[in-house]
Amino acid sequence: MAKPNALSLYQKVELQRPLQRALDITIFLLLVALLGYRLLLVRTHGLCWLYAIAFLCESWFAFLWALTANLTWTPVQYQIYPQRLLKRVEELPPVDVFITTADPVLEPPIITINTVLSLLAVEYPANKLACYVSDDGCSPLTFYSLSEALKFAKIWVPFCKKYKVKVRAPFRYFSDDLPSTGSLEFQYEWRRMKDAYKELNQRIEDAAKSFTFGDLVGDLVDFSNTKPKNHAPIIKVIWENKEGIEDGLPHLIYVSREKRPNITHHNKAGAMNVLTRVSGLMTNAPYMMNLDCDMFVNNPDIILQAMCLFKDPIIHREFAFVQFPQCFYNGLQDDPFGNQWIIIMQLMMRGMAGIQGPAYMGTGCIHRRKVLYGESPNEANINEKYYDDELYKTFGNSKNFVTSATRILRSVEDYPNCLADSIKATHEVATADYEHNSCWGSKVGWQYGSIVEDVLTGMLIHKKGWKSAYLTPTPPAFLGCAPSGGPIPLNHHKRAITGLLETLISKNSPIVTALSDKLQFRQRMFYLWMYLTSVQAIPEICYALLPAFCLIANFHFLPKVQEPVICIPLLLFILFVLRQMLGYIETDQSIRAWWNNHRMDMIKSMCSCLLGVVAVFLKILGLSETTFEVTKKESASSSDDTESSDRDLGRFTFDESPMFVPITTIMMIQLAALSIGFLGTQPGRQEFGVGEVTCSVWLVLCFWPILKGMFAKGSYGLPWSTLFKSSALAFLFVYLCRMSTK
Repeated sequence: MAKPNALSLYQKVELQRPLQRALDITIFLLLVALLGYRLLLVRTHGLCWLYAIAFLCESWFAFLWALTANLTWTPVQYQIYPQRLLKRVEELPPVDVFITTADPVLEPPIITINTVLSLLAVEYPANKLACYVSDDGCSPLTFYSLSEALKFAKIWVPFCKKYKVKVRAPFRYFSDDLPSTGSLEFQYEWRRMKDAYKELNQRIEDAAKSFTFGDLVGDLVDFSNTKPKNHAPIIKVIWENKEGIEDGLPHLIYVSREKRPNITHHNKAGAMNVLTRVSGLMTNAPYMMNLDCDMFVNNPDIILQAMCLFKDPIIHREFAFVQFPQCFYNGLQDDPFGNQWIIIMQLMMRGMAGIQGPAYMGTGCIHRRKVLYGESPNEANINEKYYDDELYKTFGNSKNFVTSATRILRSVEDYPNCLADSIKATHEVATADYEHNSCWGSKVGWQYGSIVEDVLTGMLIHKKGWKSAYLTPTPPAFLGCAPSGGPIPLNHHKRAITGLLETLISKNSPIVTALSDKLQFRQRMFYLWMYLTSVQAIPEICYALLPAFCLIANFHFLPKVQEPVICIPLLLFILFVLRQMLGYIETDQSIRAWWNNHRMDMIKSMCSCLLGVVAVFLKILGLSETTFEVTKKESASSSDDTESSDRDLGRFTFDESPMFVPITTIMMIQLAALSIGFLGTQPGRQEFGVGEVTCSVWLVLCFWPILKGMFAKGSYGLPWSTLFKSSALAFLFVYLCRMSTK
C-alpha cells in the first residue's frame, strides 16, 4: 500500500467492520447447524421429499451466504491527492469520453445534451478532452440537439468556470432559485444563462414536433431516407478545438455507426467498440471514459481525481480502470422501489475494491485504452515481434487504425491532428462488417456474448491479472435518473439476470476458466456470487412454497415451538434482519428503506429473476433469443423536481407482462394456505406449527404491493388476465397439496 509520506497520489484505507464480520460468521454457522438438523431428521425419520427440498434450498442459502460474506469482508476506500498530481505532472494526459444513446423517444435528446454540457464544462484542459456521442438510433433530432447545445456551451462553459459552478448540468443547476449571495454581475449572468437554456430547450421541443425527413437540409441531409437499423455510417465533427486552447471547448463528435438488418450489431458493446476505433483514428487518447446518456457529471474535478490512481509514480500500472458509483438525483424518500442501489454502491463495491477491484458497471468508468486493446499487466510494450498479419487479424483491416493501436500499445504519444482529415478513415472502421475475422468482441474491446457486456468485459480484464479501483468522491462523481416503479426496473433487472446467466453457462464462466486465468481466489468467489444470483429465483420460490404446502397438507418442515432446535431458525431470522439493518444504518438510511429494499429483493426474485431464467432456457432450446431492451428515461427539465405527487410516485404499477404471474400466484397460495390453516380443514391432528405460519405471514407482508394490486384499478391494479392465470395456478397447487394427503 502506498504511503502518504512517500508523496503517493492516493492512499488505500482499510475499513474496519468487526460487528458485521461477527454476524456474518454467526449466520453461516447457524445455517450449517440447520443443515445438520436436516441430516438428523433423515436419520431418524427416513428420507422425505419435503425435507430433501428444504435441505437443498438451505444448502444453497448457506453457500450463497459464504460468497456474500467474502464480498464484504475487507472493504477499502481510496483517498486521493489531486494537488500533488498538478505539482508533479507537467502535462495531463488526454482523455476520450464516450456518451451512448440509442432511442430518441425512450432517451429524449434533452437528457443527452445535459450530460454533454456537464462534460464539456469539467475542470480539465479542454485541449486534452474529446467528447464522442454515439447515436444508435441514427436520429436527426439528436444531431440537431447537439448542434444547438454547442451554441449554448460557448456561453455556459465560461460561466461555470468563472463562477466555480458546482453542478454543471443546466437542468439541475436551474432547478434551484437564484442564489441570494453573489454580485450583481453574477445575478445578471445567471438570469441570462437560464433564459438561454429555456430557449435551447424550447428549440429542441419544437424540432421534435416538426422534424420530417423530407425537410432535412444542410448538415442534416445525411439523415435523409435513413432507418434506425438500416443506414450507412454518419460521423460529424460538431466542434473542433483547432487551436488547442486549454480553457476553450473540447472536441465534440457525433457518431452513428452503420447498421444493416442482416448483420448483428451487438447492442451497446458494438457501439462502444465503434467509438473506440473512431476515437483511435481521431484523437487516440490513452484513457477513455464512458457514460450513459442520463449520467451527467456532478463533480467537475472527477477526471483529475481519477488520474491520481492512473499516474501514481509508485504503482503507475496497477489499475486497468477506475469505477465510480452510480448515484441518482431523483430517488424517492426511503427508496420504495429498491432502485437506488445505495447498499451496493457504498458497501458491496467497497468490499470488491478490497480484493482485486470492483466490477465494471457500464457507465461512470475510466479505462486505459491499451488494456481494452488486449494488453496484460506484466506485458512489455509491443515491439517488432508483432507482425502486421497478427495486428490486422486482431484489429481489423484498417491500416490507419492498426497504426494508431500500435502507437498506444507502444506508449508512443500521439500528436494532435485535424479531425476533419480523419473522417474518411473513420467511416471504414464504423461499417457493420468491419469486425468480421477480427478479435473485436472476443480478445479486444468490449466483449460480446452477453447482454451485460459491462460485467463480462470487466471480468475478462480481471482474468488477465489487472486490478481496478473504486472512487467515491464527495460530491458524487455522476448523477443519473433512477427508473420509476413497476415494470421498468423489473425489466431492467430481468435483462441483467439474463445476461449474467448467459455468462455463467458460457465458456467465459469463472468456473470453466478456473485453471487458466489470473483471477484471485476471492475475486473468483465474487464473480461466482454475481452470476449465481441469476438462478436465485429457483431455490427461493421452492422454499416459499414449503410453508404453504405444510399449512394445506398438514405437515411441518421447521422445528416446533417445544423443540429446543427451534432456536436455530429463530436466531437465523433475527440475526439476518439485524445484519441487513446495520448496513442501512451505516449508510444513513432509515428502517423503512431497509424494509422497502428487502421487499423489492423478494419481488424481483419472484418476478424478473424467474423470467430471466426462463428466457435463457428458451434460448438454449432454440425457441427464442435474448434481446437488449433500452430503459425509458424521464425527460430532464428545469421543472422536474417539483414535489407534485410523491405519494403516487411511490405506488407500484403493473402491466400485462407475464412477469407478474408467478408472484401473484405465490401470494394467492399463501393467502389460501393461511385460510386453510386457520380454519382447520386439514385431516387428522395438526402437524404444522408457528414456524410455517410465520413464514407465510412474512411472505404476505413482503408481497403487500401485489396484494394491493389485486384490488386496485387502472395502472395500479393487476390486469384481469394476470389474476385469472394466477388463480388457476394457485387452485392447481392447492388441489395437488390436498391430493398428496390421500
